[in-house]
Amino acid sequence: MFDFRKLRIWQEGQDLTLRIYQLTRSFPKEELFGLTSQLRRSSASVPHNIAEGCGRQSAPDLLRFLTIAMGSASELESQLLLAQGLEYISTETASQILPDVERLRRMLTAYYQKVKANLPDKHD
Repeated sequence: MFDFRKLRIWQEGQDLTLRIYQLTRSFPKEELFGLTSQLRRSSASVPHNIAEGCGRQSAPDLLRFLTIAMGSASELESQLLLAQGLEYISTETASQILPDVERLRRMLTAYYQKVKANLPDKHD
């Protein structure tokens, strides 16, 4: 549909993913195929699904991929809370990144609503 790289929401998701990759570099090696991998995959899923939705030919497809991105953002939040509980990240680090995840989820919700509002009414 259009260039996803111009979307602020994609840019924010990409930046968050880069931060998650940096953050997980210090995780225990035994978590490489566990929590480290899960955090990286869920964070990357957000901008990747935005990009894929933008590459589709219809607004309903974009909405479907935005829904997946919202789920991935929620999964990311849960995984960060687990990492904090396991003391892989400090409370201070969590308090810096969790609000960004929440803001990204709000942005996804707002964008979803905007796209949905612009769909033609099926009763026309």
